[in-house]
Amino acid sequence: MSTSETAAERDERLAALLGELTEARRCDKPADVDALARQHPDLGDELRALWVAVQLAEQFAPPPPSEAPTLLRGTGHVRSHSAEDLPRQFGEFTLLEEVGRGGMGIVYRARQTSLHRTVALKVIQRGERARFQFEAEAAAKLDHPNIVPVHGVGEHDGQPYLCMKYVEGTTLARLVADNPLPPREAARYVAQVARAVHFAHDNGILHRDLKPANVLIDRQGRPYVSDFGLAKQVVGGPQLTVSNAIVGTPSYMPPEQASGHRGHLSPASDVYSLGAVLYELLTGRPPFRAATPVDTLLLVLDQEPVPPRQLNPQVDRGLELICLKCLQKHSDLRYPSAAALADDLDRFLNDETPSVWSGKFADVIGGAFRETHHAAVLENWGVLWMWHAAMTFLQCAATAGLAAAHVEQRWPYLLIWVVGLLVWCVIFWSVRKRGGPVLFVERVIAHVWGAGVIGTIGVFFVEMLMGLGVLTLSPILALLAGMVFTVKAGLLSGEFYCHAAALYLTAVVMAALMTWYLPAGPLLFGVVIAVCFFQPGLKYYRQQAKRE
Repeated sequence: MSTSETAAERDERLAALLGELTEARRCDKPADVDALARQHPDLGDELRALWVAVQLAEQFAPPPPSEAPTLLRGTGHVRSHSAEDLPRQFGEFTLLEEVGRGGMGIVYRARQTSLHRTVALKVIQRGERARFQFEAEAAAKLDHPNIVPVHGVGEHDGQPYLCMKYVEGTTLARLVADNPLPPREAARYVAQVARAVHFAHDNGILHRDLKPANVLIDRQGRPYVSDFGLAKQVVGGPQLTVSNAIVGTPSYMPPEQASGHRGHLSPASDVYSLGAVLYELLTGRPPFRAATPVDTLLLVLDQEPVPPRQLNPQVDRGLELICLKCLQKHSDLRYPSAAALADDLDRFLNDETPSVWSGKFADVIGGAFRETHHAAVLENWGVLWMWHAAMTFLQCAATAGLAAAHVEQRWPYLLIWVVGLLVWCVIFWSVRKRGGPVLFVERVIAHVWGAGVIGTIGVFFVEMLMGLGVLTLSPILALLAGMVFTVKAGLLSGEFYCHAAALYLTAVVMAALMTWYLPAGPLLFGVVIAVCFFQPGLKYYRQQAKRE
Protein backbone atom coordinates (compact mmCIF):
# COMPACT_ATOMS: atom_id res chain seq x y z
CA MET A 1 0.00 0.00 0.00
CA SER A 2 1.07 3.58 -0.60
CA THR A 3 2.36 5.47 2.44
CA SER A 4 0.35 8.54 1.39
CA GLU A 5 -3.11 8.89 2.90
CA THR A 6 -6.05 8.58 0.50
CA ALA A 7 -9.17 10.72 0.76
CA ALA A 8 -11.16 7.72 2.02
CA GLU A 9 -8.59 6.99 4.73
CA ARG A 10 -8.63 10.63 5.76
CA ASP A 11 -12.42 10.57 6.06
CA GLU A 12 -12.30 7.38 8.10
CA ARG A 13 -9.63 8.84 10.42
CA LEU A 14 -11.84 11.89 10.83
CA ALA A 15 -14.79 9.65 11.64
CA ALA A 16 -12.81 7.80 14.28
CA LEU A 17 -12.09 11.11 16.03
CA LEU A 18 -15.73 12.10 15.79
CA GLY A 19 -16.62 8.75 17.29
CA GLU A 20 -14.44 9.54 20.32
CA LEU A 21 -16.35 12.78 20.84
CA THR A 22 -19.78 11.18 20.54
CA GLU A 23 -18.75 8.30 22.82
CA ALA A 24 -17.53 10.78 25.43
CA ARG A 25 -20.82 12.63 25.20
CA ARG A 26 -22.77 9.39 25.48
CA CYS A 27 -20.88 8.58 28.70
CA ASP A 28 -21.49 12.09 30.10
CA LYS A 29 -17.81 12.99 29.81
CA PRO A 30 -16.43 16.27 28.40
CA ALA A 31 -16.26 16.21 24.58
CA ASP A 32 -13.23 18.44 23.98
CA VAL A 33 -13.21 19.00 20.25
CA ASP A 34 -10.54 21.70 20.52
CA ALA A 35 -8.11 19.33 22.21
CA LEU A 36 -8.58 16.73 19.47
CA ALA A 37 -8.20 19.43 16.82
CA ARG A 38 -4.88 20.47 18.33
CA GLN A 39 -3.69 16.84 18.32
CA HIS A 40 -4.69 16.48 14.66
CA PRO A 41 -4.13 19.93 13.11
CA ASP A 42 -4.65 18.67 9.54
CA LEU A 43 -8.22 17.67 10.47
CA GLY A 44 -8.99 20.44 12.95
CA ASP A 45 -11.25 22.67 10.87
CA GLU A 46 -13.29 19.84 9.40
CA LEU A 47 -13.58 18.08 12.77
CA ARG A 48 -15.03 21.25 14.32
CA ALA A 49 -17.48 21.64 11.42
CA LEU A 50 -18.64 18.01 11.70
CA TRP A 51 -19.08 18.32 15.44
CA VAL A 52 -21.26 21.40 14.96
CA ALA A 53 -23.40 19.41 12.48
CA VAL A 54 -23.84 16.60 14.99
CA GLN A 55 -24.86 19.02 17.71
CA LEU A 56 -27.37 20.72 15.39
CA ALA A 57 -28.87 17.34 14.52
CA GLU A 58 -29.10 16.43 18.21
CA GLN A 59 -30.82 19.74 18.89
CA PHE A 60 -33.75 18.56 16.77
CA ALA A 61 -33.79 14.87 17.70
CA PRO A 62 -31.27 13.63 20.27
CA PRO A 63 -30.40 9.99 19.57
CA PRO A 64 -30.70 7.48 22.36
CA PRO A 65 -27.56 6.92 24.46
CA SER A 66 -26.97 3.52 22.89
CA GLU A 67 -26.59 5.05 19.44
CA ALA A 68 -24.10 7.92 19.54
CA PRO A 69 -24.18 9.51 16.07
CA THR A 70 -21.36 9.43 13.60
CA LEU A 71 -21.23 11.14 10.26
CA LEU A 72 -18.77 8.81 8.62
CA ARG A 73 -17.47 5.39 9.37
CA GLY A 74 -14.10 5.06 11.05
CA THR A 75 -11.46 2.40 10.70
CA GLY A 76 -10.33 2.37 14.30
CA HIS A 77 -7.07 0.66 15.14
CA VAL A 78 -6.86 -2.62 13.25
CA ARG A 79 -3.25 -3.49 12.75
CA SER A 80 -2.51 -2.94 9.08
CA HIS A 81 0.21 -4.64 7.12
CA SER A 82 2.04 -3.22 4.16
CA ALA A 83 2.36 -5.17 0.95
CA GLU A 84 5.83 -6.29 2.10
CA ASP A 85 4.30 -7.96 5.19
CA LEU A 86 2.05 -10.15 3.07
CA PRO A 87 1.57 -13.03 2.77
CA ARG A 88 1.52 -13.72 6.51
CA GLN A 89 -0.19 -16.19 8.79
CA PHE A 90 -3.32 -15.33 10.79
CA GLY A 91 -4.42 -18.44 12.65
CA GLU A 92 -5.49 -21.03 10.11
CA PHE A 93 -5.52 -18.37 7.37
CA THR A 94 -2.76 -17.08 5.15
CA LEU A 95 -3.38 -13.41 4.41
CA LEU A 96 -2.52 -12.89 0.73
CA GLU A 97 -3.53 -9.31 -0.05
CA GLU A 98 -5.70 -6.48 1.26
CA VAL A 99 -8.81 -6.06 -0.86
CA GLY A 100 -10.69 -3.39 1.04
CA ARG A 101 -11.24 -1.36 4.18
CA GLY A 102 -14.58 -0.91 5.89
CA GLY A 103 -15.93 0.82 8.94
CA MET A 104 -15.09 -2.16 11.14
CA GLY A 105 -11.74 -3.30 9.85
CA ILE A 106 -9.77 -4.64 6.89
CA VAL A 107 -10.80 -7.28 4.37
CA TYR A 108 -8.12 -9.62 3.03
CA ARG A 109 -8.05 -12.23 0.34
CA ALA A 110 -6.86 -15.22 2.31
CA ARG A 111 -6.19 -18.93 2.02
CA GLN A 112 -7.95 -21.14 4.54
CA THR A 113 -5.38 -23.87 4.93
CA SER A 114 -7.64 -26.34 6.74
CA LEU A 115 -10.12 -26.46 3.84
CA HIS A 116 -7.76 -25.49 1.00
CA ARG A 117 -9.99 -22.70 -0.26
CA THR A 118 -9.71 -18.97 -0.95
CA VAL A 119 -11.89 -16.81 1.28
CA ALA A 120 -12.42 -13.17 2.19
CA LEU A 121 -11.32 -12.57 5.76
CA LYS A 122 -12.64 -9.50 7.54
CA VAL A 123 -10.40 -8.70 10.51
CA ILE A 124 -12.35 -6.57 12.98
CA GLN A 125 -10.98 -3.64 14.93
CA ARG A 126 -10.84 -4.17 18.66
CA GLY A 127 -13.46 -1.55 19.54
CA GLU A 128 -16.10 -2.97 17.21
CA ARG A 129 -17.10 -6.21 18.91
CA ALA A 130 -20.76 -5.22 19.19
CA ARG A 131 -20.99 -4.45 15.48
CA PHE A 132 -19.02 -7.60 14.71
CA GLN A 133 -21.40 -9.74 16.74
CA PHE A 134 -24.42 -8.27 15.01
CA GLU A 135 -22.93 -8.57 11.52
CA ALA A 136 -22.21 -12.23 12.19
CA GLU A 137 -25.74 -12.83 13.49
CA ALA A 138 -27.31 -10.91 10.61
CA ALA A 139 -25.27 -12.77 8.02
CA ALA A 140 -26.33 -16.09 9.54
CA LYS A 141 -29.97 -15.19 8.77
CA LEU A 142 -29.37 -13.99 5.23
CA ASP A 143 -29.04 -17.03 3.02
CA HIS A 144 -29.68 -15.40 -0.36
CA PRO A 145 -27.94 -15.88 -3.73
CA ASN A 146 -27.19 -12.13 -3.95
CA ILE A 147 -25.85 -11.64 -0.42
CA VAL A 148 -22.23 -12.51 0.41
CA PRO A 149 -22.42 -15.62 2.64
CA VAL A 150 -20.42 -15.91 5.86
CA HIS A 151 -18.65 -19.24 6.31
CA GLY A 152 -17.76 -18.72 9.95
CA VAL A 153 -16.57 -16.44 12.73
CA GLY A 154 -13.67 -16.67 15.12
CA GLU A 155 -10.93 -14.87 16.99
CA HIS A 156 -7.14 -14.90 16.73
CA ASP A 157 -4.68 -13.07 18.93
CA GLY A 158 -7.50 -11.02 20.48
CA GLN A 159 -8.93 -9.92 17.13
CA PRO A 160 -12.29 -11.26 15.92
CA TYR A 161 -12.82 -12.04 12.27
CA LEU A 162 -15.46 -13.03 9.74
CA CYS A 163 -14.68 -15.67 7.16
CA MET A 164 -16.75 -14.98 4.03
CA LYS A 165 -17.07 -16.22 0.51
CA TYR A 166 -14.43 -14.63 -1.69
CA VAL A 167 -16.14 -12.99 -4.65
CA GLU A 168 -13.59 -12.86 -7.43
CA GLY A 169 -14.38 -9.91 -9.64
CA THR A 170 -14.96 -6.23 -8.91
CA THR A 171 -17.44 -3.80 -7.32
CA LEU A 172 -20.08 -1.51 -8.75
CA ALA A 173 -17.91 1.41 -7.62
CA ARG A 174 -15.04 0.25 -9.84
CA LEU A 175 -17.35 -0.52 -12.75
CA VAL A 176 -18.70 3.03 -12.74
CA ALA A 177 -15.41 4.76 -11.85
CA ASP A 178 -14.67 5.90 -15.42
CA ASN A 179 -18.04 6.02 -17.16
CA PRO A 180 -21.75 5.44 -16.42
CA LEU A 181 -23.10 1.97 -17.12
CA PRO A 182 -25.54 1.31 -19.97
CA PRO A 183 -29.01 2.06 -18.52
CA ARG A 184 -30.36 -1.48 -18.93
CA GLU A 185 -27.28 -2.97 -17.30
CA ALA A 186 -27.61 -0.54 -14.41
CA ALA A 187 -31.30 -1.45 -14.01
CA ARG A 188 -30.48 -5.17 -14.03
CA TYR A 189 -27.87 -4.82 -11.28
CA VAL A 190 -30.07 -2.70 -9.03
CA ALA A 191 -33.09 -4.96 -9.52
CA GLN A 192 -31.12 -7.97 -8.28
CA VAL A 193 -29.65 -6.02 -5.38
CA ALA A 194 -33.12 -4.74 -4.46
CA ARG A 195 -34.43 -8.32 -4.26
CA ALA A 196 -31.59 -9.18 -1.88
CA VAL A 197 -32.24 -6.09 0.23
CA HIS A 198 -35.96 -6.95 0.41
CA PHE A 199 -34.98 -10.42 1.65
CA ALA A 200 -32.97 -8.75 4.43
CA HIS A 201 -35.95 -6.54 5.29
CA ASP A 202 -38.19 -9.60 5.49
CA ASN A 203 -35.75 -10.94 8.07
CA GLY A 204 -35.94 -7.73 10.09
CA ILE A 205 -32.62 -6.21 8.98
CA LEU A 206 -31.91 -2.79 7.48
CA HIS A 207 -28.56 -2.40 5.73
CA ARG A 208 -28.14 1.40 6.26
CA ASP A 209 -24.97 1.65 4.16
CA LEU A 210 -25.89 0.61 0.63
CA LYS A 211 -23.50 2.10 -1.93
CA PRO A 212 -21.65 0.95 -5.05
CA ALA A 213 -18.55 0.00 -3.05
CA ASN A 214 -20.64 -2.47 -1.02
CA VAL A 215 -21.98 -4.33 -4.06
CA LEU A 216 -19.56 -6.96 -5.36
CA ILE A 217 -19.77 -8.29 -8.92
CA ASP A 218 -18.40 -11.74 -9.72
CA ARG A 219 -16.95 -12.80 -13.07
CA GLN A 220 -20.38 -14.02 -14.23
CA GLY A 221 -21.88 -10.56 -13.61
CA ARG A 222 -23.86 -11.56 -10.52
CA PRO A 223 -24.10 -8.82 -7.83
CA TYR A 224 -23.64 -9.55 -4.12
CA VAL A 225 -24.60 -7.23 -1.27
CA SER A 226 -21.82 -7.05 1.30
CA ASP A 227 -20.78 -5.24 4.49
CA PHE A 228 -23.63 -5.45 6.98
CA GLY A 229 -21.45 -3.74 9.60
CA LEU A 230 -23.92 -0.83 9.93
CA ALA A 231 -27.02 -2.99 9.59
CA LYS A 232 -29.76 -2.66 12.19
CA GLN A 233 -31.97 -5.45 13.45
CA VAL A 234 -35.56 -4.43 13.99
CA VAL A 235 -38.86 -6.11 14.67
CA GLY A 236 -41.78 -6.43 12.31
CA GLY A 237 -42.64 -6.76 8.67
CA PRO A 238 -43.47 -3.91 6.28
CA GLN A 239 -43.88 -1.35 9.10
CA LEU A 240 -40.53 -1.96 10.78
CA THR A 241 -38.74 1.19 11.92
CA VAL A 242 -35.69 1.97 14.03
CA SER A 243 -34.51 4.87 16.12
CA ASN A 244 -32.55 7.62 14.45
CA ALA A 245 -28.77 7.72 14.26
CA ILE A 246 -26.51 9.57 11.88
CA VAL A 247 -24.51 6.67 10.47
CA GLY A 248 -23.61 5.72 6.94
CA THR A 249 -22.12 7.40 3.89
CA PRO A 250 -23.45 10.94 3.27
CA SER A 251 -23.82 10.75 -0.53
CA TYR A 252 -26.10 7.69 -0.29
CA MET A 253 -27.88 8.56 2.95
CA PRO A 254 -31.63 9.34 3.05
CA PRO A 255 -32.72 12.55 4.79
CA GLU A 256 -34.18 10.68 7.77
CA GLN A 257 -30.78 9.04 8.32
CA ALA A 258 -28.92 12.35 7.91
CA SER A 259 -31.08 14.17 10.46
CA GLY A 260 -33.31 12.70 13.13
CA HIS A 261 -36.12 15.24 12.73
CA ARG A 262 -36.86 14.07 9.17
CA GLY A 263 -38.47 10.79 10.27
CA HIS A 264 -37.63 7.24 11.32
CA LEU A 265 -35.50 4.73 9.49
CA SER A 266 -37.49 2.06 7.69
CA PRO A 267 -37.21 -0.15 4.58
CA ALA A 268 -37.87 3.03 2.56
CA SER A 269 -34.51 4.31 3.84
CA ASP A 270 -32.68 1.49 2.05
CA VAL A 271 -34.89 2.15 -1.00
CA TYR A 272 -33.49 5.69 -1.07
CA SER A 273 -29.95 4.33 -0.96
CA LEU A 274 -30.76 1.93 -3.80
CA GLY A 275 -31.99 4.93 -5.78
CA ALA A 276 -28.71 6.71 -5.05
CA VAL A 277 -26.80 3.67 -6.30
CA LEU A 278 -28.93 3.57 -9.47
CA TYR A 279 -28.36 7.31 -9.95
CA GLU A 280 -24.58 6.85 -9.83
CA LEU A 281 -24.67 3.91 -12.23
CA LEU A 282 -26.67 6.03 -14.70
CA THR A 283 -24.72 9.29 -14.36
CA GLY A 284 -21.27 8.37 -13.05
CA ARG A 285 -21.73 10.38 -9.85
CA PRO A 286 -23.87 10.14 -6.70
CA PRO A 287 -26.94 12.38 -6.46
CA PHE A 288 -25.25 14.60 -3.87
CA ARG A 289 -21.55 15.18 -3.36
CA ALA A 290 -19.86 18.30 -1.98
CA ALA A 291 -16.40 19.30 -0.76
CA THR A 292 -17.02 18.11 2.81
CA PRO A 293 -19.32 15.59 4.50
CA VAL A 294 -21.18 18.43 6.23
CA ASP A 295 -21.91 20.16 2.92
CA THR A 296 -23.03 16.85 1.43
CA LEU A 297 -25.46 16.30 4.30
CA LEU A 298 -26.92 19.77 3.77
CA LEU A 299 -27.48 18.93 0.10
CA VAL A 300 -29.18 15.66 1.07
CA LEU A 301 -31.52 17.52 3.41
CA ASP A 302 -32.45 20.53 1.30
CA GLN A 303 -31.68 20.09 -2.41
CA GLU A 304 -33.25 18.10 -5.20
CA PRO A 305 -30.99 15.91 -7.38
CA VAL A 306 -30.26 16.92 -10.95
CA PRO A 307 -32.47 14.69 -13.16
CA PRO A 308 -30.27 11.86 -14.55
CA ARG A 309 -31.21 12.66 -18.17
CA GLN A 310 -29.59 16.08 -17.83
CA LEU A 311 -26.30 14.36 -17.05
CA ASN A 312 -26.74 11.38 -19.38
CA PRO A 313 -29.25 11.85 -22.26
CA GLN A 314 -29.14 8.10 -22.97
CA VAL A 315 -31.16 7.39 -19.82
CA ASP A 316 -34.75 6.38 -20.60
CA ARG A 317 -37.44 8.66 -19.18
CA GLY A 318 -39.14 5.77 -17.40
CA LEU A 319 -35.89 4.70 -15.71
CA GLU A 320 -35.25 8.29 -14.67
CA LEU A 321 -38.67 8.45 -12.99
CA ILE A 322 -37.98 5.18 -11.17
CA CYS A 323 -34.69 6.58 -9.89
CA LEU A 324 -36.18 9.91 -8.81
CA LYS A 325 -39.07 8.19 -7.03
CA CYS A 326 -36.52 6.40 -4.84
CA LEU A 327 -34.83 9.72 -4.04
CA GLN A 328 -37.92 11.52 -2.76
CA LYS A 329 -37.22 13.39 0.49
CA HIS A 330 -40.39 12.04 2.13
CA SER A 331 -40.17 8.31 2.69
CA ASP A 332 -43.87 7.76 1.96
CA LEU A 333 -43.35 9.11 -1.57
CA ARG A 334 -40.77 6.40 -2.36
CA TYR A 335 -41.44 2.80 -3.27
CA PRO A 336 -43.02 1.10 -0.25
CA SER A 337 -40.49 -1.73 -0.43
CA ALA A 338 -37.33 -2.78 -2.19
CA ALA A 339 -39.39 -5.50 -3.89
CA ALA A 340 -41.69 -2.85 -5.40
CA LEU A 341 -38.62 -1.08 -6.78
CA ALA A 342 -37.34 -4.35 -8.24
CA ASP A 343 -40.74 -5.01 -9.83
CA ASP A 344 -40.69 -1.62 -11.56
CA LEU A 345 -37.14 -2.18 -12.78
CA ASP A 346 -38.19 -5.56 -14.16
CA ARG A 347 -41.08 -3.87 -15.99
CA PHE A 348 -38.61 -1.46 -17.52
CA LEU A 349 -36.31 -4.30 -18.56
CA ASN A 350 -39.28 -6.13 -20.11
CA ASP A 351 -40.35 -3.00 -22.03
CA GLU A 352 -43.50 -2.73 -19.94
CA THR A 353 -44.92 0.46 -18.40
CA PRO A 354 -43.52 1.02 -14.87
CA SER A 355 -46.00 1.80 -12.11
CA VAL A 356 -44.34 5.18 -11.65
CA TRP A 357 -46.04 6.22 -14.91
CA SER A 358 -49.51 5.72 -13.39
CA GLY A 359 -50.45 9.42 -13.43
CA LYS A 360 -53.74 8.76 -11.59
CA PHE A 361 -55.68 11.92 -10.83
CA ALA A 362 -55.82 11.04 -7.13
CA ASP A 363 -52.04 10.61 -7.06
CA VAL A 364 -51.51 13.97 -8.75
CA ILE A 365 -53.86 15.77 -6.35
CA GLY A 366 -52.42 13.94 -3.34
CA GLY A 367 -48.89 14.84 -4.37
CA ALA A 368 -49.80 18.50 -4.82
CA PHE A 369 -51.16 18.73 -1.27
CA ARG A 370 -48.30 16.95 0.50
CA GLU A 371 -45.73 18.70 2.60
CA THR A 372 -42.38 19.29 0.92
CA HIS A 373 -39.09 18.44 2.61
CA HIS A 374 -38.81 22.11 3.60
CA ALA A 375 -41.91 21.94 5.81
CA ALA A 376 -39.83 20.96 8.85
CA VAL A 377 -38.60 24.56 9.15
CA LEU A 378 -42.13 25.63 10.03
CA GLU A 379 -41.53 24.29 13.52
CA ASN A 380 -39.27 27.33 13.98
CA TRP A 381 -42.19 29.60 13.07
CA GLY A 382 -45.11 28.04 14.98
CA VAL A 383 -45.34 30.44 17.92
CA LEU A 384 -44.38 33.42 15.77
CA TRP A 385 -47.16 32.69 13.30
CA MET A 386 -49.68 32.52 16.12
CA TRP A 387 -48.50 35.91 17.37
CA HIS A 388 -48.62 37.21 13.81
CA ALA A 389 -52.23 36.04 13.54
CA ALA A 390 -53.13 38.04 16.65
CA MET A 391 -51.20 41.10 15.45
CA THR A 392 -52.86 41.09 12.02
CA PHE A 393 -56.33 40.64 13.48
CA LEU A 394 -55.80 43.59 15.84
CA GLN A 395 -54.67 45.76 12.90
CA CYS A 396 -57.76 44.84 10.90
CA ALA A 397 -60.06 45.30 13.91
CA ALA A 398 -58.58 48.74 14.57
CA THR A 399 -59.02 49.64 10.89
CA ALA A 400 -62.65 48.49 10.98
CA GLY A 401 -63.16 50.56 14.14
CA LEU A 402 -61.82 53.69 12.43
CA ALA A 403 -64.06 53.05 9.45
CA ALA A 404 -67.09 52.52 11.71
CA ALA A 405 -66.28 55.86 13.37
CA HIS A 406 -66.26 57.48 9.91
CA VAL A 407 -62.62 58.54 10.21
CA GLU A 408 -61.63 59.71 6.75
CA GLN A 409 -58.18 61.15 7.54
CA ARG A 410 -55.43 58.91 6.19
CA TRP A 411 -52.77 59.27 8.86
CA PRO A 412 -54.43 56.93 11.45
CA TYR A 413 -54.63 54.18 8.82
CA LEU A 414 -51.04 54.82 7.72
CA LEU A 415 -49.95 54.66 11.36
CA ILE A 416 -51.58 51.26 11.78
CA TRP A 417 -50.44 49.71 8.52
CA VAL A 418 -47.13 51.41 7.74
CA VAL A 419 -45.56 52.04 11.13
CA GLY A 420 -47.28 49.07 12.77
CA LEU A 421 -46.21 46.57 10.10
CA LEU A 422 -42.62 47.82 9.90
CA VAL A 423 -42.17 47.69 13.67
CA TRP A 424 -43.74 44.23 13.82
CA CYS A 425 -41.48 42.97 11.00
CA VAL A 426 -38.38 44.05 12.93
CA ILE A 427 -39.62 42.38 16.12
CA PHE A 428 -40.71 39.21 14.28
CA TRP A 429 -37.39 38.69 12.51
CA SER A 430 -35.31 39.51 15.60
CA VAL A 431 -37.18 36.91 17.63
CA ARG A 432 -36.78 34.32 14.87
CA LYS A 433 -33.02 34.87 14.61
CA ARG A 434 -32.63 34.25 18.33
CA GLY A 435 -34.29 30.86 17.81
CA GLY A 436 -31.30 29.41 15.93
CA PRO A 437 -29.65 29.45 12.50
CA VAL A 438 -31.86 30.79 9.69
CA LEU A 439 -31.99 28.33 6.81
CA PHE A 440 -31.96 29.31 3.16
CA VAL A 441 -35.59 28.35 2.62
CA GLU A 442 -36.58 30.55 5.58
CA ARG A 443 -34.88 33.48 3.91
CA VAL A 444 -36.95 32.78 0.80
CA ILE A 445 -40.15 32.67 2.86
CA ALA A 446 -39.17 35.86 4.66
CA HIS A 447 -38.57 37.64 1.33
CA VAL A 448 -41.97 36.53 0.02
CA TRP A 449 -43.64 37.70 3.22
CA GLY A 450 -41.68 40.96 3.07
CA ALA A 451 -42.88 41.51 -0.50
CA GLY A 452 -46.46 41.05 0.74
CA VAL A 453 -45.88 43.61 3.49
CA ILE A 454 -44.47 46.12 1.00
CA GLY A 455 -47.44 45.54 -1.31
CA THR A 456 -49.85 46.03 1.59
CA ILE A 457 -48.27 49.35 2.56
CA GLY A 458 -48.20 50.37 -1.08
CA VAL A 459 -51.98 49.97 -1.42
CA PHE A 460 -52.58 52.85 1.00
CA PHE A 461 -50.15 55.15 -0.81
CA VAL A 462 -51.69 54.27 -4.20
CA GLU A 463 -55.09 55.23 -2.82
CA MET A 464 -53.67 58.55 -1.68
CA LEU A 465 -51.92 59.28 -5.00
CA MET A 466 -55.05 58.43 -7.01
CA GLY A 467 -57.26 60.53 -4.77
CA LEU A 468 -59.43 57.56 -3.83
CA GLY A 469 -61.34 57.26 -0.59
CA VAL A 470 -59.59 55.53 2.28
CA LEU A 471 -59.92 51.69 2.16
CA THR A 472 -61.26 51.77 -1.42
CA LEU A 473 -58.54 49.36 -2.56
CA SER A 474 -58.42 47.27 0.64
CA PRO A 475 -59.74 44.07 -1.08
CA ILE A 476 -56.35 43.99 -2.81
CA LEU A 477 -54.84 43.15 0.62
CA ALA A 478 -56.56 39.76 0.49
CA LEU A 479 -55.27 39.17 -3.05
CA LEU A 480 -51.70 39.97 -1.95
CA ALA A 481 -52.01 37.62 1.03
CA GLY A 482 -53.38 34.90 -1.25
CA MET A 483 -50.33 35.27 -3.50
CA VAL A 484 -48.00 34.88 -0.50
CA PHE A 485 -49.78 31.69 0.57
CA THR A 486 -49.65 30.32 -2.98
CA VAL A 487 -45.86 30.62 -2.91
CA LYS A 488 -45.79 28.99 0.53
CA ALA A 489 -47.84 26.11 -0.84
CA GLY A 490 -45.23 25.42 -3.50
CA LEU A 491 -42.30 25.76 -1.09
CA LEU A 492 -43.67 24.19 2.09
CA SER A 493 -46.99 22.37 2.02
CA GLY A 494 -49.86 21.97 -0.40
CA GLU A 495 -52.34 22.64 2.41
CA PHE A 496 -51.55 26.34 1.94
CA TYR A 497 -53.40 26.18 -1.39
CA CYS A 498 -56.57 26.04 0.70
CA HIS A 499 -55.52 29.15 2.63
CA ALA A 500 -54.69 30.93 -0.64
CA ALA A 501 -58.09 30.01 -2.13
CA ALA A 502 -59.86 31.31 1.00
CA LEU A 503 -58.02 34.62 0.72
CA TYR A 504 -58.77 35.02 -2.99
CA LEU A 505 -62.45 34.41 -2.24
CA THR A 506 -62.25 36.86 0.66
CA ALA A 507 -61.15 39.62 -1.75
CA VAL A 508 -64.34 39.12 -3.80
CA VAL A 509 -66.57 39.07 -0.73
CA MET A 510 -64.82 42.15 0.71
CA ALA A 511 -65.52 44.11 -2.47
CA ALA A 512 -69.19 43.21 -2.23
CA LEU A 513 -69.53 43.88 1.51
CA MET A 514 -67.77 47.23 1.45
CA THR A 515 -70.35 48.70 -0.93
CA TRP A 516 -72.90 47.96 1.77
CA TYR A 517 -70.92 48.56 5.00
CA LEU A 518 -67.31 49.79 4.80
CA PRO A 519 -65.96 48.31 8.10
CA ALA A 520 -67.14 44.80 7.16
CA GLY A 521 -64.36 44.32 4.60
CA PRO A 522 -61.33 44.88 6.86
CA LEU A 523 -62.95 42.90 9.68
CA LEU A 524 -63.61 39.91 7.41
CA PHE A 525 -60.05 40.05 6.10
CA GLY A 526 -58.74 40.16 9.68
CA VAL A 527 -60.64 37.02 10.65
CA VAL A 528 -59.59 35.04 7.55
CA ILE A 529 -55.92 36.04 7.58
CA ALA A 530 -55.70 35.36 11.34
CA VAL A 531 -57.07 31.85 10.84
CA CYS A 532 -54.68 31.27 7.91
CA PHE A 533 -51.69 32.04 10.12
CA PHE A 534 -52.94 30.68 13.45
CA GLN A 535 -53.98 27.21 12.22
CA PRO A 536 -50.58 26.17 10.75
CA GLY A 537 -48.79 27.99 13.58
CA LEU A 538 -50.64 25.91 16.17
CA LYS A 539 -50.11 22.72 14.15
CA TYR A 540 -46.34 23.11 13.90
CA TYR A 541 -46.03 24.37 17.47
CA ARG A 542 -47.74 21.18 18.68
CA GLN A 543 -45.60 19.10 16.34
CA GLN A 544 -42.42 20.57 17.77
CA ALA A 545 -43.66 20.19 21.35
CA LYS A 546 -44.57 16.56 20.75
CA ARG A 547 -41.15 15.80 19.27
CA GLU A 548 -39.31 17.55 22.08
